[in-house]
Amino acid sequence: MRGWLGALALCACPVAGQGLELSLPTNATLSREVSEPAGSYLMPVGPYADGTLPVLEVEGRIVLQAWRLAAQSITTLQILAPLRDQLTAAGYQVLLDCEGQECGGFDFRFGTRVLPAPDMFVDLFDYRFVALRKGEEAAAESYASLLISRSGTTAYIQVIHVAPQGGRGVSVAADARVQLPRAEADQPLAQALRDQGHVILGDLNFQSGSSDLGEGPFASLTALAAFLKSDPGLRVALVGHTDTVGGLTPNIALSKRRAASVLERLVSVHGVPRAQLDAEGMGYLSPIAPNLDRAGREANRRVEAVLLNSE
Repeated sequence: MRGWLGALALCACPVAGQGLELSLPTNATLSREVSEPAGSYLMPVGPYADGTLPVLEVEGRIVLQAWRLAAQSITTLQILAPLRDQLTAAGYQVLLDCEGQECGGFDFRFGTRVLPAPDMFVDLFDYRFVALRKGEEAAAESYASLLISRSGTTAYIQVIHVAPQGGRGVSVAADARVQLPRAEADQPLAQALRDQGHVILGDLNFQSGSSDLGEGPFASLTALAAFLKSDPGLRVALVGHTDTVGGLTPNIALSKRRAASVLERLVSVHGVPRAQLDAEGMGYLSPIAPNLDRAGREANRRVEAVLLNSE
């Protein structure tokens, strides 16, 4: 999707020259859109705390969009900041601006509305959220929220816009004039491993019930290989995870086979010494989301790299 010809209207009756155009980098692609002519959105306006998520119930025409872009080493803040700035420059007031654990971590993410995977993915350790309003609450023109996360070298952007009666609309488009900062390609993965001790290799794909890794290429493996080859003393464990479909024993075996497939790809294609790698499987014992719906199960099916003690 290129330029303004790819603009997607987020209002019931857009008026030429009056709507807000939210510009994303030119490599952003729309993966899903849901439109509700009349609905309500419980928009978070405070972090989750003491068992409560403060929300503002807003009503009107609701449009939800999920976008993806190749982000390389760009952080969630670097993605969010220019979008937030565009909105505030257009008269929007920030009601909540938080990240990950500051928002409330797991409880916040699963207490607010999120489009399902694979269109939208939220890493519980790396996401940012901002809620905004244009106009005073009693006569607001529109409400918007942005949710930004990333997995490997792919960033995920969710935009929710609510236009009350008479409110002006928002359109979102990929625009070549919007540029993200440049950085080293392996920086986010390396930084996550050093800062958090683990990272999800989120761009990998396997056939359902199979341990065969897709053809690729996979940017996360390229970055992981560069990280490991930069220092022969570094070691990682590749840990496979599954959802809760099936018994524990077969799931542990499947998750370990998937981790082993990733190990072999790193050795055979990327030239990583086998001594720097280990492969393990956890089955469904370490979920990052509830297994009660498709989105949660898809999030739980993953392979992580865990940084090991190099001594």
